Amino acid sequence: MADKRSEMAHYYDERAGEYEQIYFRDDAARRKEIDDEVVRVRELAIDKKVLEIACGTGYWTQYLSETAKHVTAIDIAPQMIEEARKKTTICPVEFVQADLNHLPDTSEKYDLIALGFWFSHHPRQEYDLLFNSLKSHLAPAGKIWMIDNNPPAEGPTQDSSYLDENGNNFKKRFLSDGREFTIIKNYFSESELREIYGQQFKIERLTFGRHYWAVALMAM
Repeated sequence: MADKRSEMAHYYDERAGEYEQIYFRDDAARRKEIDDEVVRVRELAIDKKVLEIACGTGYWTQYLSETAKHVTAIDIAPQMIEEARKKTTICPVEFVQADLNHLPDTSEKYDLIALGFWFSHHPRQEYDLLFNSLKSHLAPAGKIWMIDNNPPAEGPTQDSSYLDENGNNFKKRFLSDGREFTIIKNYFSESELREIYGQQFKIERLTFGRHYWAVALMAM
């Protein structure tokens, strides 16, 4: 699994310059789902101290910063952070290069933790580790927000390369120059998401669209 994590980090580092194409494809229904979630995440972030994990190119960082008090945005890929720094942000934003498994000091507590388009890449056998880590950084009454995509957002090629012994789906991804990577990409039904999150969190909202799903959670 360590080699697969390394390959995924390398893939996203190399993809930084073209990553945001996913947000601007010519599909009005898909665009509306994203725009609707922008409105919701702005509201969640009002006057909040935010930890954004896997911030990528800063697409969600810019919207979080419009209403938040402060945003700490982390990503493992330096090229992603370089792209994120180019965004116009409103509140103070601190960018940190860090691994999801080595988050900032646990003495820091956040009112909102945001993970955009990461959960589908997280190994199924490590959900408990992820959830416990998130909870340890969450302030009392704090919330967790996640968004990820359903298969129709992936385009016409959704073939799986293989499933591992833990049920993780692996698929090939290609950069615009033709380079090939194999990464974890899991997909979920609405009922499966409710089962996964409902075991450890109160589900405040779960929006399950054709192209994307998003969830707002509170610790029990």
